[in-house]
Formats: sequence, structure tokens, C-alpha cells
Amino acid sequence: MSRNSLLSTLSIALFSLSISACSNNDSDNSNTVVETKKQPNILFIMADDLGYSDLGAFGGEIHTPNIDELTRTGRILTDYHTAPTCSPTRSQLISGTDHHLAGIGAMAELTPEHLKGQPGYEGYLNERSLSIAEVLKDNGYRTYISGKWHLGLTDATNAHAKGFDHSFTLLQGLDLHFKQAPSAYKRNATYTEDGKQVPISSLPDDFFSTNYFTDKLISYLESGKNSGKPFFAYAAYTAPHWPLQAPAEYRDRYRGVYDAGYDVIRDARIARQKQLGLIPANFKAAEPIATQNAPQKYGKWNELSTEQKALEARRMEIYAGMVENLDANIGRVIQYLKRNNLYDNTLIFFVSDNGAEGFIRRSYGAEAGFDNSVNNVGTSGSYHYVGPRWAEVSAAPFHLWKDTAGEGATTAPAIVKLPYQTKAQATHHGFASVLDVFPTVLDYANIAVPQGQYKGRQINTPSGYSWKPLLENKAQAIRPVNFSFADELHGSKYVRQGDWKIALQGTSELGTGTWELYNLKNDRGETQNLAQDHPAKLQELVNVYNQYTQQNGVKEYFLK
Repeated sequence: MSRNSLLSTLSIALFSLSISACSNNDSDNSNTVVETKKQPNILFIMADDLGYSDLGAFGGEIHTPNIDELTRTGRILTDYHTAPTCSPTRSQLISGTDHHLAGIGAMAELTPEHLKGQPGYEGYLNERSLSIAEVLKDNGYRTYISGKWHLGLTDATNAHAKGFDHSFTLLQGLDLHFKQAPSAYKRNATYTEDGKQVPISSLPDDFFSTNYFTDKLISYLESGKNSGKPFFAYAAYTAPHWPLQAPAEYRDRYRGVYDAGYDVIRDARIARQKQLGLIPANFKAAEPIATQNAPQKYGKWNELSTEQKALEARRMEIYAGMVENLDANIGRVIQYLKRNNLYDNTLIFFVSDNGAEGFIRRSYGAEAGFDNSVNNVGTSGSYHYVGPRWAEVSAAPFHLWKDTAGEGATTAPAIVKLPYQTKAQATHHGFASVLDVFPTVLDYANIAVPQGQYKGRQINTPSGYSWKPLLENKAQAIRPVNFSFADELHGSKYVRQGDWKIALQGTSELGTGTWELYNLKNDRGETQNLAQDHPAKLQELVNVYNQYTQQNGVKEYFLK
């Protein structure tokens, strides 16, 4: 596809999406939710490493009609924040507390020796963490999870032990998406159902992760549909997390679309985001990482050879196919709910667990039996990453990607549809956090948030804010105007306070190696470091960060 043809196609999509955006932003702000005392069903859908701009409703060219439809009967949150990587985010979702308190101060597989076993760095959802599934189950809900757990490998720390009636889970952070694997590849993946291990050999031959997780979740919903109890269903997908693999019917749907390169796709997405009202018309997007920092990693499109361009484009084609397949499976769940008269009274969340994956970790090749040639990308016999430059596209318009302190790491797409909601509500541009899901769900279920103790055991009290007043148009913001929010992971740190943010990147090639200061009201793309211009403000926020570390048991990731 030529550059002009691509832009023409994207312009058509832009026009149609801008119409729906006008409908969204101009919608009636009155409370359209039917008042009911009946506890709602809750469906929480989480994608894995999905970038901010990948969905059609968030400016992307990928075909995601089922997720986009949720925005036409729900609400978009444009400033929803996660932890910088997957398991910390998942711990915050389940426990409602900072991930350092929950036991995932660092990802288990990335915890340095000096932190292993320390309080908050157990590497699993610790005993002080109250599970949202446990609370809902104790209050009459049937509770299900299908997909990625990543919060513990033992019988005492798996999903079944944390309050889920039925669970089919991948315990680790990733696996191949197919059952088939090269014989030389040392596979490290554990699947369990209701706490019992499921050998990979027993999975069906046509196993593909996203399809199978959906099959299981629907089977759990079906098993309890006549129980008279509401459900909490956690669809914890592993797509589009690496390795890039997609079913055969999704591998060629985007042939040629990404031949135009990083900048053309990214610029088109940002233009659509502005038209959709997701970002202001004068928004200054983040600048791509300078090549001099690490030229072997961050080459620009025009610096690549013809062969490199072909491989890069093919990787993104498969990534897009994975996202479209994810959307189709979400459509399957929604259609099941509709067919069984369960949809209307269901509170639905759709989010990603963090920003797009941009780091290049271990690359398996011929020594592990993989054929990573361009013609084999996306098959069960290949092992590829999307890479940093496409991650910048997925994170558009924000800075950096997963496992950093940039907005592109912790800003994720978020959509919420209330029970009985039938038309879109105005897009919300205020700050929101994954920590807020716990109190929001309990608020809609008419359950008080436990404080300090639960059933005789000491717990970390959930610390988020309920979205219910905002979602029902009884409040204009979730947090107070001058709220403070901080996080740290693997040496990357940040603090937000009102319009200001400080950030320190754990990887020196991605930052200055010291605290940077940004005014997010004027520069959410983090393009202008104001640290030298406002030293007093910088120090004020450093003090907030130090207080955060004391309150949450944060320890230094790198030994000095």
C-alpha cells in the first residue's frame, strides 16, 4: 500500500470516527443509568501490553468494532493510569493497594538479590493483600478468571486460592500463544484450572491463547447462569504481549498497511486523536527517542535497509492481527451476555495492563528451534517482539513505553459501560488509576470497602477512589484538584501533583539520569524538561516522592 493510499484510507476512518466522537462528547450528561438495587454483574477485560492508540476508538487503524462499540454506550477515560508493567498492575487491580504493599514491589522475575524476600517484594500477592474476588464471593457473587494471573506460582498464591470459584490461568507472565512449540525451545509455562495444573499436552491441538481463554470464560458463565447470583468475570488476556503470534486467518489482514513506516502511522493516529477529542488540537506529541542514545536499537525508518523494513512492517501486521482477534473474542463474550439476558445489568471495564512494550528482551532464534524469517513471522514457529519504534506508535501521543516513568508506560486506554447505560457519556479527561477499580466495583455492588481488617486478619486498606459519582455525572473529577500520586518500579520513578510531574528513568539511555520536571497541563507529551526553571517545584515533588516511599515500603532497586 502506498503512503498516499494509506493516508486516504486513514482519512476515511478519521471521518467516520470523528462523527462518533462528536456524538460521544456532545451526549446528554444526565444520568442515563436505570436505578436498581439489584447487584450488577461485573465484566473486567484486560489486554496485555496494548498501547494507548491501538484501538479504533483511540485513534488507531486496527479494526476493533466490538471494543469501539463500548464507547458508544459507555465512557472513555483518557487519563487512566496503571503501574509501569503487568504484574504490579494486576496486583493493584486485585488488592486495591500500591503494588509495593501488595508484594510486587518489583516483578518476581526482575527482583534483584538484595530485595528478594523483603516485605513488599515477596514476588506474589501477599497475605496482607485482600482479593477483590474474595470480597465479592463473600457477598454473593460467583467469581471467574480466565487468562493471565502472574501473581503467584504456588497453591497458596494462585487465583483459586484468592477467591475465584472457577479459574483457568497462566501463572507466569507470558507463554507462546499456540500449543505447538519447537522441540528445542525450553518452555516455562504453567496452566492451572481451579488450582490444579493442566499439562500443556492436554490442551486442544487448535489452542490459541485468546480464543481458548474466551472459551473457558464463557463456559464458566454458562455453568452458573441459573444460580441467581451476579458474576464477577475477569478476562485477563495475554494478547498482544510478545511473542507476536496470530491465528492464520488474522495474519494477512494488514498486508502493506505498515509499509509506510513508523512516522506516517504515528502521525495519522495523533491526527485522529485530535479529531476524536482525545487530546487537544494544540497537543504537542512526544518526540521519538534520539538515535544517538542507542542507534542499534532506535533506528529511524529511513535508516533501515529494505530487508529490515519488510521485517518491521510484518511484525506490526501480526501485532494488528492479534489485536483484531482480541476484539473478536471480546465480541464473543458480549454476544453471550446479550443472548442470555445478562448484558443490560453488567458493569463493563475495558483496559490495558500498561503501555506498549518497547524494550527488547531475550530473542529466541535458531538455537531454540524458531524460524524468524519474514515469511514465518506470526506462526507458532516464530518468536518476535514489536520493538521500540512501533511501541512509540502504539503509545502515541505519549513519551516512552512499558517499564519506564514516561506517560507512555502508565497511560492505558480505558472504557467503562454502566449497567443499563444505552448512550455515550462525555469523555473524561481527569486522572484515574487502576487502584480505583476495587472501590468502584464494591460501590456498585453495594459492599463497603474493608478497612484495616477482614475476617480477623490484618489487611492493607484499599487506597483508590470510587468512580461512581463521576460515572453517574454527580462529580466532575475523581480526585481532589491538588491530589498527589506516585509510583516506582525497577528504578523508574515519578510523582504527579496537580498539573505537575517529576520523572526519573531507571534506564539512563531513555532520560537525563536525574529528576525531570514537566507541566502536564501544557506538555503531557513530556517534551520540555523544566527542572532548571522551577527548582522549588522540583524539590517539592521530590519531597512528595520521599513521603510515598516511606508510606509504601519502597526500597532502592539499584544498589549504590
